[in-house]
Amino acid sequence: MVHFVGAGCGAVDLITVRGQKLLSEADIVVYAGSLVNPDLLQYTKEDCCIYDSARMTLTQVMEVLINGSREGKKVVRLHTGDPSIYGAIREQMDCLTKEKIEYDICPGVSSLFGAAASLKTEYTLPGVSQTVIITRMAGRTPVPEKEQIASLAAHQSTMVIFLSTGLLEELKEELQNGGYKPTTPCAIVYKASWEDELVVRGIVADLPEMALKNHITKTALIVVGEFLGDDYELSKLYDPSFSTGYREAAFNQGKLQG
Repeated sequence: MVHFVGAGCGAVDLITVRGQKLLSEADIVVYAGSLVNPDLLQYTKEDCCIYDSARMTLTQVMEVLINGSREGKKVVRLHTGDPSIYGAIREQMDCLTKEKIEYDICPGVSSLFGAAASLKTEYTLPGVSQTVIITRMAGRTPVPEKEQIASLAAHQSTMVIFLSTGLLEELKEELQNGGYKPTTPCAIVYKASWEDELVVRGIVADLPEMALKNHITKTALIVVGEFLGDDYELSKLYDPSFSTGYREAAFNQGKLQG
């Protein structure tokens, strides 16, 4: 059995209880050394064999996972954040399936949510945005033509942009070409939940300068949208005039009592 485990977005105590348990029981751990907080490895047992995948190819990673599993060892593949977002796990799972090796996935706290916590904000504000678009700029890894930033920006919803800190001049242009005003609120969240976390707020027109002034070149999320502003509608869920399956509206209660 191979366990894909989400390490969380940075802080050691943001790994899930299940993830920590799997890590503590593992005989072999292959972790994404360029992104995962190395302090998480303190949860492993003394005789655990640890590999840093930042220095390995896919073939080398799969050799460790497959051979370890066939030897009856408990194997953990430790990914940053949640493995389902830019985790490159599909290719690994397909290899394991081909080799008839069982695997499962333990979800983790993505930096998508770590950034929202650092910003003390809510992505889905009533009357502002009820949609979150998770995307990235095209770089060495291409993006499908239909998913270009300008096309997605036309929705004017909340956008969370991964893996694009080195392309902020181009990103600014794409966002504005798609319809975001230059004054649209945005933020750069560097290493959400880590000890050296940094949050920089501004507007779309200033994105490149925001990063430059704060020496941010990688390991950051860019979030864009009016959800970062001050105007929004109150939720209907707790509105006294709004009935739910658990509570009658105050108007209806008054009518029944009368």
